Amino acid sequence: NHPALAVWHVSNEYGGECHCPLCQERFRAYLKKRFGSLDALNEAWWTSFWSHTYTDWSHIESPSPLGDAHTHGLNLEWKRFTTEQVVDFYLHETAPLKKITPDVPCTTNLMCDKDGTDYFRLAEVMDVAGWDNYPEWTATEKDIDIASYRSFAHDLARSLKDKPFMLIESSPSATNWRSVAKLHRPGVHTLQSMQAVAHGSDTVQYFQFRKSRGSSEKFHGAVVDHEGTENTRVFREVADVGRRLAAMKGVAGAATPSSAAIIYDWNVLWALADAKGFLQEKTGYKETVVSHYRALWGLGISTDVIDQTRSLEGYDLIVAPMLYMLRPGFAEKIASFVQSGGVFAATYGTGYVDENDLCYLGGFPGPLKDVLGIWSEEIDALYPDDRNHVFWDSRMRTYRIFDFCERIHPLTATAQTFLTYGSDFYQGEPVVTVNKYGSGAAWYIAARTEQAFLNDFYAYIVREYHIPRIIDAELPEGVTAQVRSDGKTRYIFLLNFTPDIKFVETKDGVKKLKPWEAVEIATEQGDRL
Repeated sequence: NHPALAVWHVSNEYGGECHCPLCQERFRAYLKKRFGSLDALNEAWWTSFWSHTYTDWSHIESPSPLGDAHTHGLNLEWKRFTTEQVVDFYLHETAPLKKITPDVPCTTNLMCDKDGTDYFRLAEVMDVAGWDNYPEWTATEKDIDIASYRSFAHDLARSLKDKPFMLIESSPSATNWRSVAKLHRPGVHTLQSMQAVAHGSDTVQYFQFRKSRGSSEKFHGAVVDHEGTENTRVFREVADVGRRLAAMKGVAGAATPSSAAIIYDWNVLWALADAKGFLQEKTGYKETVVSHYRALWGLGISTDVIDQTRSLEGYDLIVAPMLYMLRPGFAEKIASFVQSGGVFAATYGTGYVDENDLCYLGGFPGPLKDVLGIWSEEIDALYPDDRNHVFWDSRMRTYRIFDFCERIHPLTATAQTFLTYGSDFYQGEPVVTVNKYGSGAAWYIAARTEQAFLNDFYAYIVREYHIPRIIDAELPEGVTAQVRSDGKTRYIFLLNFTPDIKFVETKDGVKKLKPWEAVEIATEQGDRL
């Protein structure tokens, strides 16, 4: 009952997996519950290929040097099982705390840039989400890319529980375990902190408060240096952040209303990494999702990051890059969303396999063929030096295409070719299509393009379908807008991630942003900037 006890934080950065005999037996028990019989398991895993059929549960070993690593269904279920192990461990660690202090929330610190655990599943048993943010700032224009990725991770952390999250770890200065432990330039620490708050964090916390005197992180950034007083640049900047946060208490607990959502799914990540086709080591699922996210980020579109299990209600735009695996019920949700007036954007590599990693028969994109109105006949993986291109506005704008070119065909009279390939044997064939479906529209991008195309494509979508933006103003490159709202007041954040002065023209006048500056503006609900 101590008044300082706000949250229990258990363990630290869950991860890893175990292949001991106890876990092997537990894995088999998990599979028995999941599939019911060996016949069902063999069918789902397609084990007749290469004569891998199981005839006894005891024959199943985890994918490792101990057992099989070439059966994709096995590999996928092992990842899911490992997530369940983490969930079970978290529940064991929090059980005594829940018994002693049932009203005190529990959390742990996640790493949203890691791939081994399905955080959407783990978040189901957490009271509040929290994560560790260590961006590698360069003090150059490269920070725009870094900022967009970190914004994606913040939005993911917020979307895990669909409510404010906790920034549990950050460094106020150098991060010692990086190959280059570069100092934060003046203002960058404040910008980094405000970025987290702008995207939904209700805390700004540090590892570490006081620098360790010894061991592996003795030179990691901290609020209090080895010198031991408040007479340091870093301490003064942290104190400034504290004063700034204290002056904006209305933001704490405020929601993040989002007009768009982008699909990021750990099951898709795992399945694509194991696909054994396309580009092998260069599939780039996460990077592709972040590229599409960055286009919305640059437009000032508040975006949730969700997986296929979440509701689509309330969104105007759903973006699903490389949705290789379709989980049960998702195609039906998308069909209902578009039919009711929503806008859906998908890409190459969508709808190839089901939840067991079995290819759909009857043509890709599987259950999404009707909504998207296209059939994907084949996909071309390009060598590193290969290039294609796409024209827009009667060749006024040209964009590079690389890595993937999918050959698609419109299936219905409502599916229209929007843009075509510029070269190769599929020159003139569709590369971007749109299908009117019910009251909405479903778009398909059949190739991997440069970022400039995605920026222009989503700017077109936002204009064409009147997708709500946070502010009614064009944002300069490297500047983004984010919003939080308590239902009465909108707290708008303008953040400049460049080393240059930037100007944002609003109806209330021009806002000047210094290099690495974050500005907060409070407006009444309904007012537009």
